[in-house]
Parts: sequence; structure tokens; C-alpha cells
Amino acid sequence: MRIVFATFGSFGDLHPYIAVARELGRRGHRPLIASFAEFREAVEGAGVEFAPMRPDMAGFGDRTAVMERLVDPWRGPEFLVRGMFMPHLRESYEDLAGACRGADLLVTHPLAFAGQLLAQKQGLRWVSTALSPITLFSAFDPPVLPAAPWMQWARRLGVAPYRWLFRIPRAMVWRWEAPLRAFRAELGLPPTGKVAQFEGQFSPRLHLALFSGVLAAPQPDWPPNTVVCGFPRYDGAAPDARTRAELETFLAAGEPPIVFGLGSSAVMVAGGFWRAAIDAAQSLRRRAILLTGNPPEALGAAPPTIKVFQYLPYSAVFPRAAAVVHSCGIGTLAQALAAGRPQLIVPVAFDQPDNARRAAALGVARSIPFAKASAGALARELAALLAAPHYAARAQDLGARVSKEDGARGAAGALEKYF
Repeated sequence: MRIVFATFGSFGDLHPYIAVARELGRRGHRPLIASFAEFREAVEGAGVEFAPMRPDMAGFGDRTAVMERLVDPWRGPEFLVRGMFMPHLRESYEDLAGACRGADLLVTHPLAFAGQLLAQKQGLRWVSTALSPITLFSAFDPPVLPAAPWMQWARRLGVAPYRWLFRIPRAMVWRWEAPLRAFRAELGLPPTGKVAQFEGQFSPRLHLALFSGVLAAPQPDWPPNTVVCGFPRYDGAAPDARTRAELETFLAAGEPPIVFGLGSSAVMVAGGFWRAAIDAAQSLRRRAILLTGNPPEALGAAPPTIKVFQYLPYSAVFPRAAAVVHSCGIGTLAQALAAGRPQLIVPVAFDQPDNARRAAALGVARSIPFAKASAGALARELAALLAAPHYAARAQDLGARVSKEDGARGAAGALEKYF
């Protein structure tokens, strides 16, 4: 079976599909991932066929400036939809149509708007996906919306009032999607009253929840054809021999370190976070590993108790940490939960505040907003985290469960069963 995955976003939006595609390849199918051109090396390096799909991230200018706009809780979502994807619908559609020639099935990320149109226009079998619970927008298990955290409190009034208030963000997004409706009409498709980012994102045939059931239980308003698969964990390329040796040498030299990482998005807007992390670790007399996304020398000289790496697979270092500090993108959270280590979460934007809330509710994490993550705040929260044994005990118990989940296998099995 020829299966095309269409996705946009960061590595956190790519790696789960690589995991599923690799599993499908092992089963004799022919998967292909269509996404930003810059992901070609990562996808093909994992042994999966790749096709570029516009827009091209290079066309948006300086990455740090782009990310600074995206993480703004008020303007960021509008810029993402209106400024980045709506102007390039035609190009996305053309590229994805080429990638889908001869395809038996199309699997889409919520931001792959062209996929919904292509499936309807060409009669392609289509499966939708959710990488984290927030994109299901349940009124029974309401997510933390970065631009409207007060909606969590509104839910206390009941489901009906919450749904009534949810019409406010829905109306905003409906306006953003005007170009999508216009392009839909141009393709000769019938008009729709659905919002593509909300109820319009779901396939009528199968919807895959690519996260663990420990994060969210099925709700009455989830699509009835939803299958919870577990986390499809994939961690990128293995480090080279020199990096592995440096890691092992540092780990062997003392007690387990605190590991600080900001994923592949928040790392672009880290600002003074790494210096704060170093100061917090030193004030606690703790060793630490920093995964900064940049060459170690860019941070300057670090104390001997601090080791800086540009990149390490989280699965190689999280299980060996005393605690993990991260921004709670869904891919990072998946690895942290599977590692079974207590967590301090510093959510920045997107699904991160909601993921952080869920991790804290599980009893494995403490959380403070990224904007408040000063050296003093990090030190206080880490001291509390490490002093309370129930965080480590709960993390270990949950890690034993999550590490046994095979989300890639679950997703591949669901695709085979239904199609």
C-alpha cells in the first residue's frame, strides 16, 4: 500500500510520522512523507521516501524572528495560519497532488490544509491525526488555549456555556480561513460550514490520536472513529562516536545530572534561559547537561559541572537524568514520560501549556511559565521537585507503562485494519 503523510511544523510534528512510516515500511508498505523541503535529510536519513511540499521555511526570513512571532500567544496563531499557510494553499496543493500520484491513502497533520481538499477532490482515502490532546478541542476535557487560558475557568460553568463561549475563537479562525474556502470553491468542491482547524480537520473514516492514553482519555465529543495509538517515538539520528564518548565520560564522572532541553522550536527563542539554567544548577550544587541547539562554544565557557551539547537524542540522555527540564512539546514530553524521570516544565507556546498541565496532573512534573524561568525560579522549583520523592516514584511507575507502548505499531495496525 502506498501511504503519503502530509505534515508541517517542527521536528515534533515530523518525528511521529517518521516512526509510523518506518513501521509501515517494515510491514512491506511504501510510505512517503511530504513536508518542508528542509526536512528532506532527516526523513531520507531515517530510510523513508520524501517529497517537498511548499511553503518553504526559508521564504519566511530569519528563523528566530519568525519563531518570536509564532510564540506570541495573541498574534502567533493568526500569523501561523494567515501569514504562513493560507497564502501558499495552491502551492501546497500542487506539491501534495504530485506526491500522491498512485497513493492508496493520505494521512494528514492538522496544518496540512491542502490534504483535506485533495482527498475530497480526488476521492483519496484519508486519515486525520492528532499529535497532542489539544487539537481535539474537547468541551469535556478542555485544553489550555495560550491565547485564552480563561476558557479553562469557563468550563466550570458547564459544557453548554463552554461551547457557547468557544464560538469566539471559532469565529476568529473562520475569518482566517477565508482563502481556504475560496480555494475550495475554485476546485469545484461544495461549500462547507466547518472550520478546518476545528471540526473540519477530522476524517470521517479514521482519526489517529498519536499520543498516550495516560495524557487524555477518550471523550464523548471526540470523533467516534478515533483510535488512541500511543506515542510513536522517534528520536532522530544517533550521535557520532565522539559525542557519545563525551556523554559517557561526563555521566561517569559524577551523580546523574539535571538535563535541560527546549525541543526544536522554543530553542530558537531561548534568550537568557541557558545562563539561568547554569546558575540554577550551580546554586543547587548539581551537575547539568544543556542541549542548546547550537555549537557548545556559542554559549561560552561552562563550569566543569556543566556539559553543553548542540544535540543529543533525548532517549539517550533523559533516562540517565536526575530530572528533566523542558518546554513540553509533545515529542519531548513523550520521551520524558518514557524515561521515567521527574520533570520541571517551562512551557512557551502552542500545545505546550496544555501538555504541561496534563503532565503536572499525572504527578510527574512541576511547571512554571517560560517567561518566569529565572535562575532563582528554576532553582526553587528544581529543589522542590528533587526533594519530594513522590515525583520520582510516580514518574518511574508511569515510565514503565509508557515505555512499553508502541505508538508506531498501533498506528500502522490501525491503518492496515481500516484500509
